[in-house]
Amino acid sequence: MNAVPIGVYISVPFCRTKCSFCNFASDVFSQARFDEYVARVCADVAAAERMAEETGGILGRAADSIYLGGGTPSVLAPEQLEKIFAAVRSRFNVAPDAEITVECAPGTVSDQIVASLLRCGVNRVSLGVQSFVDKESRAVGRLHTRDIALRDIERLRAAGITELNLDLIAGLPHQTPESWRRSLAEVVASGAPHASVYMLEVDDDSRLGRELIAGGTRYHAHFVPDEDTTAAFYEEACAVFGAAGIPQYEISNFARPGHESRHNLKYWLRQPYLGFGVDAASMLHAGAGAVRFSTADNLEEYTRGGPVSVTPVSEEQALEEAFFLGLRLNRGIDLRELRMEFGPARLMRLEPVLRELMEDGLLVKTAGRFALSPRGRMVSNEVFERFLATEGAPAGAVPTAASP
Repeated sequence: MNAVPIGVYISVPFCRTKCSFCNFASDVFSQARFDEYVARVCADVAAAERMAEETGGILGRAADSIYLGGGTPSVLAPEQLEKIFAAVRSRFNVAPDAEITVECAPGTVSDQIVASLLRCGVNRVSLGVQSFVDKESRAVGRLHTRDIALRDIERLRAAGITELNLDLIAGLPHQTPESWRRSLAEVVASGAPHASVYMLEVDDDSRLGRELIAGGTRYHAHFVPDEDTTAAFYEEACAVFGAAGIPQYEISNFARPGHESRHNLKYWLRQPYLGFGVDAASMLHAGAGAVRFSTADNLEEYTRGGPVSVTPVSEEQALEEAFFLGLRLNRGIDLRELRMEFGPARLMRLEPVLRELMEDGLLVKTAGRFALSPRGRMVSNEVFERFLATEGAPAGAVPTAASP
């Protein structure tokens, strides 16, 4: 178990502005807080072995992916970025061919930042475009324009960072079928080998979500497309990207063959990863099972050394995770592999669930593999809940991706 290289995730909860739809543990802070935060993260990286021991996890030194997410890591100063990477490389043996990703917001990719990314060994950038239509970007508080996003794509590519992911959000205020097609077309025309599409989340953890739930008009809430329209946008993205040679490989992610996110695949394949910073999740192997833990979800508590939430994962829960995480992938799950890992007796308990989901048209079976049907992907959370036999299973500690 401990021979498996881990993925290292660093949370950077700082932004230039707080988007109205955002429900992540990120916000706008003065730059005076940046140094304090970077120092705390670096100290935590240095203490990774102690943290693993305290939580009961198995931690080696090998790492084959690093991911800086947020927030907007590119708002840090170059020397702050370089301190973080130096700390990670000091503690872990980073593979020469490691995938090293940094999330950036359009408009923060200056020449100085690009030069710093190259010095840090960054070979992949996830650009949070969300929309190539300026009216939609402005409506949710984004500071960039279409032209700025396209300029940053070219700047990164000219510097040699060609592994690019472009994020889009379906269901933004003012979004129409025509404007959505324009954003999809821009992604295809950019030549980016990876794209992510997230459907707008409506919950009370964001300003826009609260306003939508209340039926108000602030934050352009009355211009948000309805759920059926948003679902149609998502389905169109699957079709457009698939036709353009960027097939879907996970519910929210699309990639040209060979360009899938190796770091995010660790989450869905239950490979070990270690998170540092605010609201960062980790999963380490622990004997026959695993342990998941996460840090404080606000900056004040984290910088004070707030408690780490620890959730042991039993073999039974690990099997449930293997289903609801593996089914996020288009390739689905192989029952033969799961029988070898968990034994046939445990698989038998879930066979009625599989039959029901197939009868409901939410799962399809091909050559011993089960995968979500197109309709199943639209209601994936409902599908996953059927595999959670015990209350308190650790689904809440499992990230669906490094960050949107």
